[in-house]
Amino acid sequence: MTDFNTDSTVRLAKRVAETLPCSRREAELYIEGGWVSVDGELVEEAGARVRLDQKIDLAPGATLEEILPVTILLHKPVGYAAGIDASGKPALMCLGQDTLAEAGRGQRFLKRHLVGLTLTNPLDTTASGLVVFTQDFRVVRKLVDEAAKVEQEFIVEVAGQIAPDGLALLNHGLPFNGKPLAPIKVSWQNETRLRFALKGVQPSQIAHMCRMVGLTIVSMKRIRIGRIPMAALALGQWRYLQESERF
Repeated sequence: MTDFNTDSTVRLAKRVAETLPCSRREAELYIEGGWVSVDGELVEEAGARVRLDQKIDLAPGATLEEILPVTILLHKPVGYAAGIDASGKPALMCLGQDTLAEAGRGQRFLKRHLVGLTLTNPLDTTASGLVVFTQDFRVVRKLVDEAAKVEQEFIVEVAGQIAPDGLALLNHGLPFNGKPLAPIKVSWQNETRLRFALKGVQPSQIAHMCRMVGLTIVSMKRIRIGRIPMAALALGQWRYLQESERF
């Protein structure tokens, strides 16, 4: 919206409360819920300044229902930072209405869905794949507090000649940060691609494991966290976690 001299404007919540009429708190809920437009333009900020001659409209079907916390699934491209280092642009920059996948358009997009998000499972800037952002404390508890119990799956493109017993060592027998790693599941997908399925994965762990058996990583993609696969989510797109889905 255009900036106006505050002497000739009022807060949008005040205008809505007077126009409907309703309480100031109800007006704020309508605005934050994405139900209010000013001169035909959707405005979601209750504190926005509006002129008295501007037209205020409440969308048909507007409700005062509580706006529930959301969880967002992003197919992060290479080059976007997701909690491990500060190189590259923040992965949060991938989130917007223009990058919302068609499969996620059944839920109304609100600006407040992008506020107060927690990144649950960091991913290397040089890797691509599934990244989760959430406002839901239950998801944080599951994916952060209980990370050691949640399996993640990666597809890793590698180069080099693997040691004779390398695959067995990848499954069990390698140390990381001076401690033995618990058994994990590693298998060949083809001649250059490995599948890793492991719990409590730490930053740089997979790269370290590959080096220990004579391999270097060409590319890495996370395709699953818990029971949630990235599936057909296109690179750079995101969707909402559905009510029926559980990690």
